[in-house]
Order: sequence, then structure tokens, then C-alpha cells
Amino acid sequence: MIISVYKTNVNTKSKLRKVKPVLNKVLLDSKWNFDLEDCDKILRVESNKSCSEFLITELYKVGIHCEELF
Repeated sequence: MIISVYKTNVNTKSKLRKVKPVLNKVLLDSKWNFDLEDCDKILRVESNKSCSEFLITELYKVGIHCEELF
């Protein structure tokens, strides 16, 4: 299992509703969640494979900044 952590600009519930369908489409067999209380608005993804570049690209298309933290 791979756990990836991303810094995002998802800072409201309305942005979360906007991004939810994209994440469900891109991350089919993965678990994901947001920590909107964190200063970096963290997105955590638990997956069997790495999908960072594709995920970042798809979120960018809907106006969401997403940057993987290492």
C-alpha cells in the first residue's frame, strides 16, 4: 500500500464537493481524505499504485492546486 500526501488549495466544503467526483474517478480503488483544518489543506491518498502525476494533472484541470509532499 502506498500512502501519498498532497498540499492543496481545497479550503472550503464547496471546493471539496467540486473535487470529489474527480477524485472518485481518478482514484478508483483508493481511499482518500482531506484535512481542511491543516494549514496545507492536506489530501491523503492510500493506493496500490502511484498516481501522483495523473492526479495532479486532473485536479489542475478543475482549478485545484495539488503538490505532493515528500
